[in-house]
Amino acid sequence: MTIDPLTIDACNPGPMTGAGNHTYLLVSGNEALLIDAGVGHPDHLTAIARALADNDAALRTVVVTHNHPDHATGVPALAAAFPRAVFAKFPWPDDVAPAGLRWRPLADGDHIPFGSDEVTAVYTPGHAPDHLALWHDPTRTLFSSDLVIAGSSVMIEASRGGNLSQYLHSLERMLELKPRRLLPAHGPAIDDPPAAVRSYLEHRRKREQQVLAALEAGLGSVEAIADSIYDGLEPRLIPAARENVRAHLDKLAADGIAADADGWRLLR
Repeated sequence: MTIDPLTIDACNPGPMTGAGNHTYLLVSGNEALLIDAGVGHPDHLTAIARALADNDAALRTVVVTHNHPDHATGVPALAAAFPRAVFAKFPWPDDVAPAGLRWRPLADGDHIPFGSDEVTAVYTPGHAPDHLALWHDPTRTLFSSDLVIAGSSVMIEASRGGNLSQYLHSLERMLELKPRRLLPAHGPAIDDPPAAVRSYLEHRRKREQQVLAALEAGLGSVEAIADSIYDGLEPRLIPAARENVRAHLDKLAADGIAADADGWRLLR
């Protein structure tokens, strides 16, 4: 079996989204599944409607991979444009469904059919606590959302439930799946998943060593540590750098290596 997903631009370029989000339309027979909702841009909705018409298909399901704005805020516009579609995601206490809409809850291992085909939900928390990837087993394709981005790194938003330990586990789980191809929410497709994932793991190991070195030098705040590691970073990216540093510090605290007591410090 082959799969030929249609990549539909969500039309939301920006400092944190790069050229913008990819959403993926999968079609089998006369049914379609959309991966991620974008932000409700009219051009995105028009492109989806055109693709459905070209393929003589109806939108059956929209899967939101996680509740970050660039993936989820388009849900109300999509629900209005495609009232028969079902909206599904991994449930999280902070979720607020738009008026008149109820989420179909997804759990790890759930199958999501469209026509004669299906994808499987893979729970991959860390970047966000509700993060899902979607696995197409016949082609060993993983729609990896925000797990990896070619040529860039991923923010672990600690202040909104991001967790570095979980994220590293999710990367390891990706390796265990042995995908042939990753289709992320940002950037180009990744045709050598093992190399990409191992590079991410090594990057995080090096970043942890930098955080440890900053603590050993007596730096005790997220801001000071981020400034020492990300010297010269564009000002608009500093908040993301601080989130990543906080995620590393939280992991070190969970590992019993550091603690925050009127300032971060090593325990060894």
